[in-house]
Amino acid sequence: MVLSSSMILSNSPIASPSLPTSTGAKLESFSPKNDGVIKIRGVTTSSAASKNPKIATCSASRGGNASVETDVPFPADYSELLEQARVAVELAMKDNRQLMEIEFPTAGLGSVPGDGEGGIEMTESMQLIREFCDRLISSEKATRTRIFFPEASEVDFARQSVFSGSSFKLDYLTKPSFFEDFGFVEKVKMSDRVKAGDELFLVGYPYFNVNEILVVEELYKEAVLNTERKLIIFNGELDRIRSGYYPPFFYPKLGSLAKTFLPMMETVYYIHNFKGRNGGTLFRCYPGPWKVLRRVGTRKYVCLHQQNTMPSLKEVALEILPSA
Repeated sequence: MVLSSSMILSNSPIASPSLPTSTGAKLESFSPKNDGVIKIRGVTTSSAASKNPKIATCSASRGGNASVETDVPFPADYSELLEQARVAVELAMKDNRQLMEIEFPTAGLGSVPGDGEGGIEMTESMQLIREFCDRLISSEKATRTRIFFPEASEVDFARQSVFSGSSFKLDYLTKPSFFEDFGFVEKVKMSDRVKAGDELFLVGYPYFNVNEILVVEELYKEAVLNTERKLIIFNGELDRIRSGYYPPFFYPKLGSLAKTFLPMMETVYYIHNFKGRNGGTLFRCYPGPWKVLRRVGTRKYVCLHQQNTMPSLKEVALEILPSA
């Protein structure tokens, strides 16, 4: 399957995370990087940032050794996106983050929820999960990595297609029940699925059925919490829970996740687009700040706002973007 790369090479502005948060400030933009050299307003330099406190490469020392770039440019394509996500996850793991989220659109880097057809988006996510795992996980650790898909039928499909020949352990969150025709599925008891040698769990797109994310919480509590294991949720559309998409009165268990489960999570890589007259993008790559970007032209992004904590989608759409 050919992955979408409709977005032409584009980068976000260089801006120091130590700068005060601004909802209306327009930060400097820059042209794409070339072989590690940065061009700022047509001037090729590798040290311009240190001479101007408003234009910084935003690197932070970790353990006194290598520096880590926290002002990551918006990806040019899915290959660059997956590499950025890999680095973000590795850094988060070094910081002992156990519960991590990766979220981005699969119908194109500039797409919004609903642009793609559900089944196609899931298939694309499966392909992207395979490519991400191949980047992140060494061959000797593949057998200690368990990848969960929502249903057993998807595991069968994955084994016959995208994950054919791989050493990753494939598993499922739910299985059909007697009342499947009415939309009911049976949750799988996680203690029966997890094995002693498992070190990393990755859960793919657990959002089609409300029971799926509840099983993910169970997986975290029973197999990750108070252990050395890690759990990554890949395109779980957790914004549905954050935004109150599921009314707590009808979905009390989902409503409680926003208070108990999600606060323990580190969103290590995130892209959410907003369309319309005041369009833009909410972007984050761990350990950098949350940034609200707007594309100017075909090869540049300008940073309208940044902060250390995740803003709500409502705040971005109704306050930050209109006031920029």
